Amino acid sequence: MARKLFCQISPLTYRLSTARCIATRWLRDCFVPGGFARSRSAGSLPHLVYRHRSLIRRQLGNTEMHLQENKAVNLALAAPRLDGVCIRPGETFSFWRLVGAPTARRGYREGLTIAAGATSSGIGGGMCQMTNLLHWMVLHSGLEVTERHHHDGLDLFPDFGRVVPFGTGTSVVYNYLDYRVRNSTDRTYQLRVWVDGTHLCGELRADAPEPYAYHIAAENEYFSRESDGIYRNGQVYRRQVDRRTGDTVACTRIQENHARVCYDTAGLTVIER
Repeated sequence: MARKLFCQISPLTYRLSTARCIATRWLRDCFVPGGFARSRSAGSLPHLVYRHRSLIRRQLGNTEMHLQENKAVNLALAAPRLDGVCIRPGETFSFWRLVGAPTARRGYREGLTIAAGATSSGIGGGMCQMTNLLHWMVLHSGLEVTERHHHDGLDLFPDFGRVVPFGTGTSVVYNYLDYRVRNSTDRTYQLRVWVDGTHLCGELRADAPEPYAYHIAAENEYFSRESDGIYRNGQVYRRQVDRRTGDTVACTRIQENHARVCYDTAGLTVIER
């Protein structure tokens, strides 16, 4: 039997480990160069970089729908904490530094969470949908992702109206698994985020035109049968195009997927390996 980690011994050791991780993160943040994005603008910056929205209430596998309703509440609480925030040149955007701790005292409810490769529930669950939205918009800009976590080894739910490539999601846990972006350009970017009742909506705007267009697409996608189960495979590429000339100036592989499928694979075309 594998030796347990300290955090796995008991609920108390788990809480102690969590507190240590949170404190360590706050200490490390004292040395982040350029500081964190905090300023806001009540109005929108003039240039739209990218716009996206995602359906809030979705049937994900066998998860209970009340968790989706609670997620809607959680997203509505977090959105105003991000809306209007400007990321100035040299600054770092930190999701958790702006949203804060998702606690019951602050009105957050029990939502869907993922831990140890399985679905569960916890207070503040569903924040990953917010960071998914942010990440998808950031991928279409000159901003640089400096911290991103993802359950990229698991394909937990069958596709449900998928509009973004598999593998471009995010995972966050307060506050030591964060989503962070650095602005290394000479432009100021701004986030606009809101909930309209059915969708989580967002815009990434800037004070000057974005010189490049970015196209993100999945390639070589297939399912394979391996010794320990069915796997989802493929790559995600990001193509950078000069808006003035139309020339492709860079094409980068941003994700390599090899994720074990955790749902019923009936109906899928599977390649035998």
